[in-house]
Formats: sequence, structure tokens, C-alpha cells
Amino acid sequence: QVQLVESGGGLVQPGGSLRLSCKASGRTFSTYDMAWFRQTPGSDRKFVAVITWDGGSTFYAALAGGRFTVSRDNSQNTVYLQMNNLQPDDTAVYFCAAGLRPKAYDLTHQYNFWGQGTQVTVSS
Repeated sequence: QVQLVESGGGLVQPGGSLRLSCKASGRTFSTYDMAWFRQTPGSDRKFVAVITWDGGSTFYAALAGGRFTVSRDNSQNTVYLQMNNLQPDDTAVYFCAAGLRPKAYDLTHQYNFWGQGTQVTVSS
């Protein structure tokens, strides 16, 4: 079992930055690929970014637009999402997810464990 707890969300003005963190419990964190998704009311969760178990590869959705960077520290059981130049369309609840070699990074059912989410609001 892996328990995930996100933090770092909040209210930010357009053009601002936030860094989200996702802390995992358990000793198997380093074996999981870790992803970030986001969700707005009435919509499905959308893939944002993923980092492989060893940090060797990262993939991003087009919505990240070169503004987001995913990273991980396996010694701290933590994955991060650095978000720059945030815009109102980025307002959403952001979730981290853990998966064992998901076949398709952008599909929610490929992930075994989810955090509770952290709210990001971009508004002036």
C-alpha cells in the first residue's frame, strides 16, 4: 500500500508560481512511476505530467505548455510539480498518483494509488 498526501496548493495571481508536493508513505515509493493529474468541477481528471520510477524520464501533457516541471526525490519519498506562469485556466484540484509501469501515462485507471488532492486557484 502507498498513501499519498499532496500539499502546496493555494491562491496565486496570474503569472505566479506554485510548487506542489506529494509525500508518499511506505518503502516502495521508488518503484512507482508518479503522475500529476488535475480536475475541475464536472470534468474528468486530466493528465498533467509523469516521472518514471527512477526519475530518468518525464512526460508532459500539452496543457503544461513548457511551464510545468515534474521531479522526484526518492530519498524523501516525494514528488514535486513546479508550476510557473500560472493562468486562470490552471485552476483545478491537483492530484498525484502512483502506478507500476502504467502502459498509458495519461489514463487514470493505470494508476494504483491516489492522493486526496490540493486546490490550486489562479485569480487576480
